[in-house]
Amino acid sequence: MAPITKLLSLLSSASLIHAIVVPESIADFPIAIDPILGSYDENAPLPTIFNLSLSDKTRKATVATTSTHDDDNDDTPLPLVIWHGLGDNYKADGLAQVGELAAAVHPGTFVYNIHLDNDPSADRTATFFGNLTLQIEQVCADLAAHPILSTAPAIDAIGFSQGGQFLRGYISRCNNPPVRSLITFGSQHNGISSFQACSPTDFLCRGAQSLLRSNTWSSFVQSRLVPAQYFRDPANLGPYLEFSNFLADINNERLLKNATYKANMEKLERFVMYVFENDETVIPKESAWWSEVNGTEVLPLKERAIYKEDWLGLKSLDERGALKFEKAPGGHMALSEELLEKAFKENFGVFGRKFDVAEEMGGNGHEEEL
Repeated sequence: MAPITKLLSLLSSASLIHAIVVPESIADFPIAIDPILGSYDENAPLPTIFNLSLSDKTRKATVATTSTHDDDNDDTPLPLVIWHGLGDNYKADGLAQVGELAAAVHPGTFVYNIHLDNDPSADRTATFFGNLTLQIEQVCADLAAHPILSTAPAIDAIGFSQGGQFLRGYISRCNNPPVRSLITFGSQHNGISSFQACSPTDFLCRGAQSLLRSNTWSSFVQSRLVPAQYFRDPANLGPYLEFSNFLADINNERLLKNATYKANMEKLERFVMYVFENDETVIPKESAWWSEVNGTEVLPLKERAIYKEDWLGLKSLDERGALKFEKAPGGHMALSEELLEKAFKENFGVFGRKFDVAEEMGGNGHEEEL
C-alpha cells in the first residue's frame, strides 16, 4: 500500500471546549470562536477534523463500488452510520474520505453521516450548543424514517470523539434500526473531568472556563451546552448524579437502573473502543476505555461497579468476546488509513457474518496499561 498521510490531530472534541461562550439566551448562541482559527467568518470554509489522503489503491476500489443497499443481495454490507465530533460538520471532506475507505474495504457500503441540520454551519454549531436529549431524539427519528437505513436488518456505526457516547445514547434509547457493530475513537465514555487549559492571554477562553466551572450543573447549562452534559468529576459525583442531563443517565449510574439501556447494549455483536495513547485533548484520555481516573489513580473498567454489576451489559458483552479494547498511536484523532482499514475489515461487512476472536491480529480484547 502506498504511504499514508495520518489524520491530523483534530480541532474537535475537548480541544474546543475552552472556546465556548454560554450566552444569556438561546437566541444569542454564537458559533464558537477558536483561538487558533480566530474569529468566525461565515463565508470562510468550516474547519474539519480530518485530513485523510487515500491511496491510489483505495481510490480505484472506491470508484468501482456502488452506494446502495440491495435487500436481495446477501453480499451487500450493512449500511454504515457515522457521528462526528465537537467542532466538525457532516459535510467535512475527511468524513467523506472515511466513507470512501469503508466502501473500498466493503464494496457496496451505504454511508450516512449523522447531522442535526442540513446546513453544515448549523450542524457544527449543534456540536457545541443544544440539548442532547432532544438531539438524540431527532437522530432516532431521522434514522427510523430513512428509506435505506430503516429497511436494513441492522447498521454498523462509528463514533468519532463525542459522537461515540452519542451513538451509545442512540443505541440505549431507541436502536431502530439496530446497531450491530459500534466502533468509537477517543470517545468520552466516562466523561471529561477537566476542560482544556487556556493560554494566559486568551481572556475569552478564561472567562468561559470560569463560567463553566461555576455553572456546570445549572439547568441552563445542562440543557444547552453540549460538553457540559458529559462532564464528570470523580471527586464530586453528587451534583453529577443529580443534575447531569445526559451521561449519568446513559451510563445507568443512578440508583434506578434502566433495563432497556442494558438490553439494547447487549444486542451489540461488536463494541470496539479505541484510545489514543498520547491524547492530550480528552481529559482524562482513559475515558475512551471507560476507566475511572481520580488524580493519579486509574481504575480500569473491569474493576468498576458499572462492569462488575453489569449496569449496561458491558460485562455480558465481554464474556462473549464482543467488547474490545484497542490502542491508536499518537494524539487525539491521529488515525492512519491502515488502522481504519483494519478496523473496518474486522468489524463491518455483510449481515450475518460471524466474528471470530481468532481473526483478530492487533487487539486482544482486554484492557492494558496505557
